[in-house]
This record gives sequence, C-alpha cells and structure tokens, in this order.
Amino acid sequence: MSKKFSTYWCDFDIPAKQADLKELEKKAEDPNIWNEPDRAQRLMKKLSSTREEVHQWLKLEQRIYDATELAQLEDESLRSELEQEIDSIEAEIDQREFVAMLSGPYDHGDALLAIHAGAGGTDSQDWTQMLERMYLRWAENRGFQTEILDTTEGEEAGIKSVTIAVNGSYAYGYLRPEKGVHRLVRLSPFDAAHRRHTSFALVEVLPQVDDDSEIMINPDDLQIDVYRSSSAGGQNVQKNATAIRITHLPTGIVVTCQNERSQTQNRENAMRVLRARLLVIKQQQQAETLAELRGEYTKAEWGSQIRSYVLHPYQMVKDHRTNYETGNTQAVLDGSIDNFIEAYLRSNLGD
Repeated sequence: MSKKFSTYWCDFDIPAKQADLKELEKKAEDPNIWNEPDRAQRLMKKLSSTREEVHQWLKLEQRIYDATELAQLEDESLRSELEQEIDSIEAEIDQREFVAMLSGPYDHGDALLAIHAGAGGTDSQDWTQMLERMYLRWAENRGFQTEILDTTEGEEAGIKSVTIAVNGSYAYGYLRPEKGVHRLVRLSPFDAAHRRHTSFALVEVLPQVDDDSEIMINPDDLQIDVYRSSSAGGQNVQKNATAIRITHLPTGIVVTCQNERSQTQNRENAMRVLRARLLVIKQQQQAETLAELRGEYTKAEWGSQIRSYVLHPYQMVKDHRTNYETGNTQAVLDGSIDNFIEAYLRSNLGD
C-alpha cells in the first residue's frame, strides 16, 4: 500500500503542486487582484482546487503513516479496526489511480455537454431526452453542478438538442469518453404497431475555456441575432427578445442560447460555448489531435455508434470500443455509467 502511494506521489509530483499552491496563495494576497474580477475569480478557483488536491494527498499520507504505526503495535484487539482502515485507504488509492488516467490538458476542468438527435425521427428526439436525464443524474451523483444553457424541443416529443454546462473537478476528463454516437433499440412508444425501432443521438463533450487569452475572438467576426425564446410547437415563452444566436463568420459555427430570461446571460452562455468550439478547432490545427478533445464529427446513424443500449428483444448496454457490457440497462439509464468511462480510460492508457 505504501509503495503504491509513493508511486502516485511521484507521478503527481506533489512537491511541485505544493510549490504551485504557495505561488497561488501569494498572488491571491495581492489587494489589486480584484481590479480584474474575472481574472481574480479564475485565480481563486484554481487556488481552491489546488489546495484541496494537496490537502487530500497530505491527509492520505498521514492516514498511511498512522496505519503503519498501528500495525507495528501488533495488538490483536485493534486488528478489525486496522483492516477496515487499510481497506478504506486502498479504495482511496485506487480512486486516485483512476484520476491519474485523467491527464489531458483540460481533463481537470469543467465541461460542456451537447446532445443532438440523429436518425430516427420522434424516437431519436425522445432518446436524446433520455440521454439528457441519464447525464444529469450521473452528474448529480458525482456532485457536479449542471446548468442547461440551451434546449430545442421536439415537435411531438423529446428534444432535438440540448447543451449542458457541467462544472466540477475533472468534469471534462470524466465525460470525455462519452463523445460519439449512442444507439437505442426498443419497441417504439410512438409506433401504433409497437414495432422495434433504432434511434441515434450524438453526444459532444467540449472543455470549458476559463482563460479568455486562450481563444481570442474578434467582435467583427461575429453576427449576433436576437429573437424570442420558443417552446415546442413554436409558442413564444416570452414577449421580450432574449434568445441569442451567434454566428462565427470565419468558421461558420452557429451557437444559440435561450434558456435564461436575460439577454445578457444568454449572450454570455453562447460565448462560453463558442469559445469551447473554437478551442477544439485550434487544437486540431495545432496538433491534429481533435479526437482527444471532441472526436471527429460523425453523422448520427447506423454503423457509427460507440455504444448500444438494447431494451428489446433483450436487455444490454454495450460499448463497442471496449466491449464492456452490462444487462442492467435501467441502472445505466439512471446515470450509472462510471464503469463504461473507466473501461474506456483504462483501454487508452497507452495512447
């Protein structure tokens, strides 16, 4: 156990993180830092996460030291207590091993999750809403904060697309393996003959960009349209025009946000999504490693899926990249997807 801990202590270079923490604390003490609120908030956020990470490692180190001291006493009356503590420590070390797999440049940060209905008509729109529920439940179970930035309702049922901000430590790293086409096979509730249907939805995962200096956007490159938010059937939700559509003219990227009642908030959220999409393009141009951040844009239809969810004629969820599968489809749809994520990350450790 101690050897394993020492290995990860070196891999994570905790002394370097402790040095970073001291430097961040020094910067945070500068009274002029709040002259730039956005920069100050980014600094405080980084300070908080770095301090928590260092604190957790030091706490774990102390627990191992205490357990070792306890074991050396060779007191049989403490054996049960010691075994429980060792099991708990090993579980935490295993969890840190899992986090060690999240080593990408943006893995530690927040994520933007977008789900788009693909081939399958109303069934695919219903499937998109099912995936939205699955990811929201998963995020809630992990303690992540979520914010729905934009939703386009389906004509009859479900949703055509949704964009969700997922905020929390390593949110992007955990969600990154989910990008791709997800396929559903079931008896359609929208078919009068109750026949089996196959539906597709595309999941995008983008890193949120905290530092504006990473992506410079020229205001002259933007076409901004304001319109009234609408619900299913085209009914207006608000009398005032608060929804925002931003077109980035050089790339043709179009981003919409309409879920907030404030035009300013919708604009800020749309810019968050635009920066994330431009970051992906920048990474592709610089290193041709788009697959590490977003995955190639793939048409959501038969043959391109990364995972299949079969509800009929049998129950199974299978990831086609790792061959990991489970028959507990309801648990997966209720947000239990960590095993799929871990299987994917472990299969790509050598990449």
